[in-house]
Amino acid sequence: MSSDWPRVRLHVVTGKGGTGKTTVAASLALALASQGKNVLVCEVEGRQGLARMFDVDPLPYAETLIATGLRTGPDGAGTRPGTVHALHIDPESALLEYLAMYYRLGRAGKALDRFGVIEFATTIAPGVRDVLLTGKVFEAVQRNSRNKGAIQYDAVVLDAPPTGRITQFLNVSDELAGLAKVGPIKSQADTMMTLFRSPRTAVHLVTVLEEMPVQETADGIEELRAAGLPVGGVIVNLVRPRDLPDDALALAAAGKLDKEAVRAELDAVGVSTTKTLVDGLAAEARDHAERRALEESQRALVDQLGVPTYELERLAGGIDLGGLYDLAATLRDQGLA
Repeated sequence: MSSDWPRVRLHVVTGKGGTGKTTVAASLALALASQGKNVLVCEVEGRQGLARMFDVDPLPYAETLIATGLRTGPDGAGTRPGTVHALHIDPESALLEYLAMYYRLGRAGKALDRFGVIEFATTIAPGVRDVLLTGKVFEAVQRNSRNKGAIQYDAVVLDAPPTGRITQFLNVSDELAGLAKVGPIKSQADTMMTLFRSPRTAVHLVTVLEEMPVQETADGIEELRAAGLPVGGVIVNLVRPRDLPDDALALAAAGKLDKEAVRAELDAVGVSTTKTLVDGLAAEARDHAERRALEESQRALVDQLGVPTYELERLAGGIDLGGLYDLAATLRDQGLA
């Protein structure tokens, strides 16, 4: 199994709210770990979504081991699985670490935090906030001697802000243009952009087969390209299983299912039927057919986006750790990891 993105060190996962981007980010981290890589998955929105996904305590501002990848060979033999660490990044902690690492302001930095200076600075200058958040991600990808003893990761996965804000979030150099023309923060932002615009980064977009998320995905791709940011793949999430063949779908959509045949098949497997039950099943089948037709029309639009696409089926039992591993195996087999 080969990856479509062998050169990528930073996988940024974005998507419209409700499309499951945190689920995809967690699954991608597990998929990469199943290829033997040591992976860091980061979140920056303060929702503690990763902790819920992996059923662990709320994550601190510290790289925490939360999972290992699956073995890829038969009977558990094959590539030795890597690890998944997780990090919850908040701008205040990131700034304190930055001050301690680059200016040796350990206690002084904490004093600033007590006086509320850090919160004040990140509130009046949102561009600075994004620099701090993305700066920590940059540091995790491109570790240097200042962060002694830190883990060296093979890949970093970022559970990023939604599609509508992702270009602004990553394009920190332009966002700071009106705040800092020169100086260390501007220099750091420019250095970060060399990574974010390089082949070592890929911005993957998560969507579902509905009109608004697909359109927002198309708009997001256009904005990313206009900003010179590298577009990765599109992950189509929550795809409904294809339970009915095409001929049955056509009959269901037209309301022409043979109800007597349905009744006979249910009776044959020992299910007691009533007219209400059969009518209800026919109505469900019609709704399913209409939904499938909508999905197919949106899938055609996704195919026109001109980027690699991957699909994840809706899990009937919801998402738990076992489900994450199943989704990770799917992403790995499709070549995203």
